[in-house]
Amino acid sequence: MLDHIFLTVRDLPRTVAFYQAVPPLLGITWRLDYDGNEGPFDHPDLKGFGAAACSLAETGHPYAATHVGFMAHSQAEVIATYDSAFAAGALQKHPSGLKLHYDPCYFTSQVADPDGHSLEFVYKSSQHACCVHMRTAYEVEG
Repeated sequence: MLDHIFLTVRDLPRTVAFYQAVPPLLGITWRLDYDGNEGPFDHPDLKGFGAAACSLAETGHPYAATHVGFMAHSQAEVIATYDSAFAAGALQKHPSGLKLHYDPCYFTSQVADPDGHSLEFVYKSSQHACCVHMRTAYEVEG
């Protein structure tokens, strides 16, 4: 199941206005206004819409690869998926760990596929009512 998708856009204000005009009956609503300065170096500002998060990022580049976040059901699943992708030839972007600049329960890892598309494997304990957040050695981003 998808957790989120980043769309790179040429004109952020114009695209935000477009998504704000989409009828609410489709379930597309304003959900996120993330300041990239709160994240790691060179993180873009994000404007998010939808029933789930569909985020828009303006990079200033004519082309940028897509970013897709896949929902995992546990921290172990994030780690196993990352290890499998890395073994299959993916390039490392971010090792498994907590990303505290997003949320204290945001456990993720990120790779680039052979075409440069960013794939993120995400577990948010707050999305799983039956789960209790357990700290592991992988949780602190290095």
